[in-house]
Amino acid sequence: MLEVKSVSKDWKEFKLRDVTFDVRTKEHFIILGPSGAGKTVLLEIIAGVIERDGGRILLNGEDITDWPPERRGLAYIPQSYALFPHMSVFDNIAFGLRLRKTPRAEIEKRVREITEVLGIEHLLHRKPKTLSGGESQRVAIARALVIEPELLLMDEPFANLDVQTRAKLIGEMKRWRKELGFTALHVTHSFEEAVSLGDRVGVMLDGRLVQTGSVREVFSRPASEEVARFLGFENIIEGTAEGRTLRAGGVEIELPVEAEGTIRVGLRPEDIILSLGPIKTSARNEFRAVVDSVEELGPLVRVHLRVGELYLRAFITRSSMLEMGIARGKEVYVSFKASALHVF
Repeated sequence: MLEVKSVSKDWKEFKLRDVTFDVRTKEHFIILGPSGAGKTVLLEIIAGVIERDGGRILLNGEDITDWPPERRGLAYIPQSYALFPHMSVFDNIAFGLRLRKTPRAEIEKRVREITEVLGIEHLLHRKPKTLSGGESQRVAIARALVIEPELLLMDEPFANLDVQTRAKLIGEMKRWRKELGFTALHVTHSFEEAVSLGDRVGVMLDGRLVQTGSVREVFSRPASEEVARFLGFENIIEGTAEGRTLRAGGVEIELPVEAEGTIRVGLRPEDIILSLGPIKTSARNEFRAVVDSVEELGPLVRVHLRVGELYLRAFITRSSMLEMGIARGKEVYVSFKASALHVF
């Protein structure tokens, strides 16, 4: 369906470097990266809003690199939604159809159908300034989908919404896609959106697409230490491996695979179990540790630990912290499964 081939661009503070990926028909493809990675610039190049410096863009095998936006058959939803403030919801949604000189009866029919699917038919007479964030987002999505685009482009579609509205819309987006069968390219910094909606995901860091694959593959097997840190592997341990044993910081750690020589492994803080004494589990790695510091993050607590000469971070709930008496200088046990380790 969509092929992006070696696209590059210098744009203000953003630099895209040789970005290559494809989006398949009926797929929801996520570009995931932090702010400043160049995600929006990439989306606007695909939409035809910004010219690329190098590379090609193909849609259904046809080179659309130099086509104007209106000829590409794509629908773009910017982060601001870009609703026309002087128009009603009906007229906002119908705007693209009118540009295409669609007959009035057909416009009426298609607007009614899409608003019924998205649950906003009762808003058609309203002006954008009277809408909530969630309602505005639904209107923007309806305006994009009513023209039946080849591909829906979405720039941080849920970023401006509160937590409850965002969670509801993510769930509804799954239903809309199943019902309407559209193809989407969606850029975001949200892991929740990537995991909930993505069929495949591409990780973008510093203007480079550094890893592409299924959501499960990318999150469980990051391609590099750089990707691992972005995806939440806060513990990166370097040591010397011999078979399935890693020696690092004065401790021996069991690995999930055999390795030799100097290697690095990644471990997520949520995969570490804290206890006041040895526990019987399937975890093959268990060590005594000393709490170095405690960092409260609302309902969660990040515990900084010293294990031999290693420093690890673990997450526990605030209630568990109080129950276990976790504080600086407290001696605890840490345990984690060998399978929780990712070897680079």
